[in-house]
Amino acid sequence: MNDELEVQKVTIHGHQRAYVKLGSGPALLLLHGLGCDHTTWSPVIHQLAKRYTVIAPDLLGHGQSAKPRADYSVGGYANGMRDLLTVLNIDKVTVVGHSLGGGVAMQFAYQFPERTERMVLVAPGGLGPEVTPMIRAVGLPGFRTVMAVLTLPGIRHVGTAGMRALSRTGLTATHDLDEVADIFDTFKDPGARAAISHVVRAVVDTRGQIVTMVDRAYLTQAMPMLVVWGSEDMVIPVKHADTVALIAPGAHVEVLGNSGHFPHKDHPERFVKVLNDFVRSTQPASYHRGRWRQLLRNGPLAPVTEQLHLARAVPIA
Repeated sequence: MNDELEVQKVTIHGHQRAYVKLGSGPALLLLHGLGCDHTTWSPVIHQLAKRYTVIAPDLLGHGQSAKPRADYSVGGYANGMRDLLTVLNIDKVTVVGHSLGGGVAMQFAYQFPERTERMVLVAPGGLGPEVTPMIRAVGLPGFRTVMAVLTLPGIRHVGTAGMRALSRTGLTATHDLDEVADIFDTFKDPGARAAISHVVRAVVDTRGQIVTMVDRAYLTQAMPMLVVWGSEDMVIPVKHADTVALIAPGAHVEVLGNSGHFPHKDHPERFVKVLNDFVRSTQPASYHRGRWRQLLRNGPLAPVTEQLHLARAVPIA
């Protein structure tokens, strides 16, 4: 289906941004994860376009978008998405983010609540420190040098073939290796290696994720939120969904069985149904400055440290 998607490009702040836009209806902004691009949504994008205007960009440093020396923080990405939507004359969206894109979606909703109708997080970053060692390794000083060697043509082909073969073994630990192979293949581009290294250093250190939405989750009282996770996610553990149930009790949480870090690819029909049901059953958030001010003044119902302690000590059945 990738060939059916027309990639459009626009220059914003001097940098080329690639995106796919199709369908009609309420707007959905689909944000991909680290090392991926808009094609991660290929299994679901045409079905979603039957109900929505779908915008699926390649984040800066990824896919066909530019890979400059730039701000690769989640805040910077959120700003970039606001600017892209403005250029496309789209005022409000339901923002859908996978993995890193989930962190960007949370930041977008936080920075621009007046432009966010709903938030859908798919195996998102930003809900706990745990993350696969593979991602932590990307932020280490020698990553770009080592990867330059590992992505030489002969070595890269052997590596990607090996990962794809392991992904077909049916083992939980190797479930997502086919997608990891695609990401690994992008590292042959020096610009992509540099950009992704900057991204990881902005959100992860040697102990895990350092950017979190936990301290601001109480703001979701004013915004419908859906969280979708795969039960066998080996990249960001599904136990982070327990955190959601505690810090944002109004959120809808859906855990898909027999699914890894890419539930929208493992079970596309189920994913589309869950998303459609969520949109149909919720009213879009309506930003009210006075209500937002009151939420900020009141803060969370319980201290953040207490919430995190509960999230780690009391798993949801």
